[in-house]
Amino acid sequence: MTACLEGQGPLIESVEVAAYRVPTDDAEGDGTFHWSSTELLVVQIRAGDHVGLGYSYTGGLAAAALVRDTLAPSVMGSRAVDLPSLWLHMNQSLRNIGRPGLGLMAASAMDIALWDLKGKLLNISLSTLWGNSRAGVPVYGSGGFTTYTDEQLRSQLADWMELGLTAVKIKLGLILEEDIRRVALAREVVGPDVELMVDANGAYNPRTALDLIERLHHWGICWLEEPVSSDNLEGLSWLRDRTPSGIAIAAGEYGWGGIYFRRMLETHAVDILQADATRCGYSGFIQAAQLCEAFQIPLSAHCAPAVHTALCATLPNFKHIEYFHDHVRLEKLLFEHVPELRNGKLWPNRERAGHGLAFRSEHAAPFLLDECGPKTQT
Repeated sequence: MTACLEGQGPLIESVEVAAYRVPTDDAEGDGTFHWSSTELLVVQIRAGDHVGLGYSYTGGLAAAALVRDTLAPSVMGSRAVDLPSLWLHMNQSLRNIGRPGLGLMAASAMDIALWDLKGKLLNISLSTLWGNSRAGVPVYGSGGFTTYTDEQLRSQLADWMELGLTAVKIKLGLILEEDIRRVALAREVVGPDVELMVDANGAYNPRTALDLIERLHHWGICWLEEPVSSDNLEGLSWLRDRTPSGIAIAAGEYGWGGIYFRRMLETHAVDILQADATRCGYSGFIQAAQLCEAFQIPLSAHCAPAVHTALCATLPNFKHIEYFHDHVRLEKLLFEHVPELRNGKLWPNRERAGHGLAFRSEHAAPFLLDECGPKTQT
């Protein structure tokens, strides 16, 4: 049952933040970067008898400090249900620090927590609050790191097939010949009927990327993500105009809000826009969805499958969520009530208020970087 808020609703009383670093299960890399751990920023916001939970996948201690010293004071004592106002105040508080990047990753964890809190105050799941467009949300398997041996790549692809996934993505961006070899290996493992996607993480220039596209066409690739840097909108648009039908150019995962997404769509840089709520918040992700609907372009969620499921179940122009290896592993370890994967889809938990997730603080304790005490105002 939906609860009715008395008066104007409770005020935000406290914001707690902590940063964690979780080692990966093996060395990982793509065309432009290598890593051995994943950083997690966790925010918990209290109003009345309820606590909202949000998180973002980067930033570490610097992002925690931003939450504690800048973002928390900007919302403290405000009405917890006034999300447009809170999103505006957080963005304004970052003006002189810098919004894109670290600032909005911290604000995104706050925004997700505030939406979760609103759902809990109303005693309703977020997917029900927003209105459902579908029961389950399609996902694609993502990993296939350039650091993997052939055997590791085969094993991961086979695991996704056992889970019933009908689309998978691997990393490229080494050298063209090695990229082609790995794509051929992946196609051999998954067979002809599975959608095969690749991600170059901006490793190539436009002309080299065009050569890659022409050579990948033989292997039935349906998706090429960031063949050039996502900052190079002209290069993406140039490539999109020259890409054979059936291969979608995708980018947008570094988007911080509506202005970024609008520019990408206005320049015809992508066939499919990506957005990441841990970088633009639920509020920015909703902006991306509205823009995609206006431009008649599909939207896909980048990583963080557990945090995206409730929202993506509500969007009519939505394509799929990235079932990213690192985040799937971490979310199962550190959170309870993660969405169930069944028949190649994630199913939001509509029996629990908010996004439905609960943080396993005792499981996360060994990975804690620093404990930042709550900031409270009554």
